[in-house]
Amino acid sequence: MQAKSLKGRAITFALCAGAVVFFLAALATSHGSLTLDNLGRALIPAVVCAAFSWAAAERAIGTTAAALDRAIARLATAAEGDLDSAIDPSIAAVVPNLADAMGQLFSQLSANLDSVHRLAMFDPVTALPNRTHFRRAAERHLEQMDREAAALLFIDLDRFKAVNDTMGHAAGDILLGMVANRLRTVADNVAAAEGAPPPLVGRLAGDEFTILFPYLEHQRDADVLAQAVLTTLAEPFDVAGTEVQVGASIGIALRPDHGLTLHDLMRSADAAMYRAKDGGRGRAEHFSDALAAELADRAQLELELRAAIERDEFALVFQPQMSLRDGRIVAAEALLRWQHPAHGLKLPASFIRRAEETGLIVEIGDWVTAEVARTIRRWAAVGLEQRLAINISERQIDHAQFFRRLRAAMVAADAPARLLELEITETLAMRCSDDVIAAMAALRADGATITIDDYGTGHSSVSRLRRLPIDRIKLDASLIAAIGEDSEARQIAQSVIGLIHGLGCEAVAEGIERDEQALLLRVIGCDVVQGYAVAEPMAEDMFIAWSRGGDQGEVQAQAG
Repeated sequence: MQAKSLKGRAITFALCAGAVVFFLAALATSHGSLTLDNLGRALIPAVVCAAFSWAAAERAIGTTAAALDRAIARLATAAEGDLDSAIDPSIAAVVPNLADAMGQLFSQLSANLDSVHRLAMFDPVTALPNRTHFRRAAERHLEQMDREAAALLFIDLDRFKAVNDTMGHAAGDILLGMVANRLRTVADNVAAAEGAPPPLVGRLAGDEFTILFPYLEHQRDADVLAQAVLTTLAEPFDVAGTEVQVGASIGIALRPDHGLTLHDLMRSADAAMYRAKDGGRGRAEHFSDALAAELADRAQLELELRAAIERDEFALVFQPQMSLRDGRIVAAEALLRWQHPAHGLKLPASFIRRAEETGLIVEIGDWVTAEVARTIRRWAAVGLEQRLAINISERQIDHAQFFRRLRAAMVAADAPARLLELEITETLAMRCSDDVIAAMAALRADGATITIDDYGTGHSSVSRLRRLPIDRIKLDASLIAAIGEDSEARQIAQSVIGLIHGLGCEAVAEGIERDEQALLLRVIGCDVVQGYAVAEPMAEDMFIAWSRGGDQGEVQAQAG
């Protein structure tokens, strides 16, 4: 297109030049009148001028076209990734503006590609290799090794969330940058002291860092590095003029003992890090055979839980809650049980944590809510109208569709909301979002009861409790375990019950094992009790028979 345009311009230029010469020659030879003879004589210099103009223009066109061909070829190599080779000087000589534009374009593209590469491969907060870059580099290191030893350290900061919550994310980013600098320094110093290649340091996500120590000569080298990391991260950080302390927990996995691939080493180091946190934080823990067995058990438990959901192996049992004022059964808590095909009846403590870790708690929770709704309907059909309480886990309530599915289950079973009670833990109540609080308030407006469970095991804010849409607060069993023998325990329990009443809520005590506990709780003002002193958890048919029978225990008789 460009060559044709240039040729067209040359032809136009030659014709125009010839026309001008023709006009001037004709005018010069006319002597006041134009004749065919002088017009013919004027045509000769016009043709000669046009021919010379065309020849000159064609030469210029050829030079420009050649320069343009070279420019196009250079752009083609740039499109294939060559942004560094020089631009042919002949392009600058013929079309300098084009050469300058190409140079600026290549420089800008090179800078943009460098920026994209940094963003893709390096963490913008710490300038450390990000997860993708670290994994690629670490895998290359490991693939090049034979049976040489290596160590992978998985580092998790201990109190970073508190910094983010109290000082803001900007301060948190500054702290992460400082942590990264200390990790680089420690890794380089330890490697230099041990005469080893420099370790690879990366940031995986959030407050998680990792270090690969390749070609490890002795296992103690990994311990030296881990201890140096613990020491340097335990020292205070100056963040915007504020002294901040975080610390870290470290998991250590060794190659080849704990795996040959990065995937195996990461999994082992991660498990060891969690063991370090469980052991008190601020420490390093090696992966071990015991941890390996625990990982295998967790993986097996996950498989069995998935199968249990598919095979409908879960069941509910029901434990009554009794009013201490008149002995009536005012509610029952639905408790989950797993009828394991090989190990028999399993209590939630043996599997709920794993269900929450894997997200299976959402599916299990959906089954529980649907079954409770159906139970409410079945009981109404036989003349038993009883409020049922269910426990809601943090993973369930964080799920965006939880309340929608709960309402759908109640509608599908034709179960009224006034016979449903939701129990959430004290810890969850303190940090659930405004959206969750609004959803609970809407459910409560429909008639449901909202209860704070395990009160006394977390860190509650009374002002926040006042803002929550709650009806009942359940004292944790640890608060009332010693009230029969310890006057101080009785005073604490009485104070907590007074606080609950001050919030306009009903006080419920769970874990009541002995009759005298229930009687003392009645004296100090507790409203409702639940536990073996009232009745143990029962299957549905047993609960219906028990609730209609007359033999319901000494506690109920004395309360009435």
